[in-house]
Amino acid sequence: MSPTIGDIVPDIEFTTTGNQTRKLSDFRGENLVLFFYPKASTPGCTTEGQDFRDADAAFAAASTRILGASRDGLKAQENFKAKHAFPFELVSDQDEALCKLFDVIKLKKAYGKESLGIERSTFLIDKSGVLRRQWRKVKVAGHVDEVLTATQDLED
Repeated sequence: MSPTIGDIVPDIEFTTTGNQTRKLSDFRGENLVLFFYPKASTPGCTTEGQDFRDADAAFAAASTRILGASRDGLKAQENFKAKHAFPFELVSDQDEALCKLFDVIKLKKAYGKESLGIERSTFLIDKSGVLRRQWRKVKVAGHVDEVLTATQDLED
């Protein structure tokens, strides 16, 4: 069952760029922005990643780490991170465990065909591991600024 606002997010293990095995609990003591994107190196996902990259210092000033996630393999994630100089790690969620936990796999329609894919979504988890905000069906333009404001509001 997907966590709802006010719930402690269940701990789960995943693999990030740098071939690191991490858990959500590794980020306790800091806020965490976890953003899910459909596919590495596609236009919308690149723009979103670059927006988070460009705001990384502002997030860090609000004691917040950023973590991106998709179903892409580790090599694709490594290439995506390197090409755009992302200062944060990317999750390779090929087994969809993290995607399923946050219920971001949805039926999508493109060019008259239906397929299961990641619905662009972002989650804000506080220093204690509690889900504070979620954004689903994200439109990239202006999204990072909204997430940053919500993150800064946690610090007040």
